[in-house]
Amino acid sequence: MLYIFFSIICNIIVSILFKLAKRYKVDVTQAVVWNYSIAAILTWFIYKPDISNIMPEQLPLTIYIILGVLLPVLFVIIAASIRHTGIVRTDVAQRLSLLIPVFAAFLIFNEALSAMKLLGIAVGFAAIMCSIPWHAGRDGTGGPSGWIYLLLVFIGMGLIDTLFKQLTQFGIPFSTSLLFIYSLAFILSLSGIIILSFSKKISFSWKHLLPGLLLGLANFGNIVFYLKAHQAIADKPSLVFSTMNIGVIAAGSLTGLWLFNEKLSTLNKIGIFLALTSIVIIFNS
Repeated sequence: MLYIFFSIICNIIVSILFKLAKRYKVDVTQAVVWNYSIAAILTWFIYKPDISNIMPEQLPLTIYIILGVLLPVLFVIIAASIRHTGIVRTDVAQRLSLLIPVFAAFLIFNEALSAMKLLGIAVGFAAIMCSIPWHAGRDGTGGPSGWIYLLLVFIGMGLIDTLFKQLTQFGIPFSTSLLFIYSLAFILSLSGIIILSFSKKISFSWKHLLPGLLLGLANFGNIVFYLKAHQAIADKPSLVFSTMNIGVIAAGSLTGLWLFNEKLSTLNKIGIFLALTSIVIIFNS
């Protein structure tokens, strides 16, 4: 369970860094670029994936490219969601994105969809509706447009989870896939930054390198500890899934409410409770 704890901590650190970005004038887009550089380097040195015997035709390049684009784009969207709706609501949207892979498992992978899972999905969608910031809070977060960010986070995270699940069908080691995806995410996002810089739409600065590296360390740590938790408790994957998701929502709520004084309505608090309930139902069904 210690690995799950460290994974949750890393997840919350990512949210805190995004929350503080505006205060310290950090360009999130540029920070995200360097985040994937350190993630690719750490994947290479820690997991040492063997790519010498892999032929290009073996690789699911289409999925790699989609993830290479989607990961940095979604990271920027998550940062915007945290800035506009707060850590609490954004974490709920991220965790409830598991509803999309559940649907995908039923529609694409032909897994059974039990009555309990349907109940969990229904409760999850109710949680999403309750978590939307229908009115702007006194802390400046929320407002009528806030649901757009939460919806994009929900759909984006769900799509990424589904694509990662599809990767398991190709027999490529997960560490190898991560190396290719992180490298692609870095190359593509760096190319985008260079184009934007030459077109004078952003001002490139090396000062965003350090925040990006810190972001990459936390992001990579989240994944490493999560995978180690699955290895340590290999016979109880549902325990790892549910504990991780519930832990992130609980820790995110405490961080948002206590550290950043985010304001939640009674409906939002009901949404948090329903989100936790949905996760418990789905992973115990």
